[in-house]
Amino acid sequence: MKLFATTLLLATTIVGSGITDTPTPATEEVVIVEEEQDIVEEPKYKWKGVGLNENEQKTLEFLQDQGITDKVALAVIMGNIKQESKFHPNICEGGARIDYHNCHRGGYGLVQWTTSYRYWGLGNHAKQLGGDPSSIDTQLSYLVTEREWKEALWRFQTPDKSLDFYMKGAYTWLGWGIYGNRGYYSQDYYNRLTLA
Repeated sequence: MKLFATTLLLATTIVGSGITDTPTPATEEVVIVEEEQDIVEEPKYKWKGVGLNENEQKTLEFLQDQGITDKVALAVIMGNIKQESKFHPNICEGGARIDYHNCHRGGYGLVQWTTSYRYWGLGNHAKQLGGDPSSIDTQLSYLVTEREWKEALWRFQTPDKSLDFYMKGAYTWLGWGIYGNRGYYSQDYYNRLTLA
């Protein structure tokens, strides 16, 4: 981004062509000089992901908006969401890609909301927003309102900790039954996150 700075330069010129005993009036000429200066803007997001799809990128930015800045913490959250849903907000447990209202067993959405109070909580949240419970925007918005997320957030917002430290936060948040590829996916995201 270029910023133009304006500098006023005052130059005094002597009017007249010769030396006389009478003082010659001086006039001031104003010269405006514009200088180009480079302004370095801080990126809005510290981390960006290489080869992320639209839902992954949206989630990464959303997490950073929540004050999560540690690369390992971000990678662990992303890895856990990938294990749960592969970042498909309209996925019912077992893999069916269907609307929220048609998922009648198991978990649903980005983090596979399974228990009835969490599943219905998503629907109620969507209704209050006037949003679609099958959309990523509504689900990300709902995610941060949940008690489980709030209990784990302090871990995710604490920088410079180990994968295990953040994985305990992910367990508090999700309460998974199967660890699966969470560690592998987290490592993959760690390798794909670069400074913006």
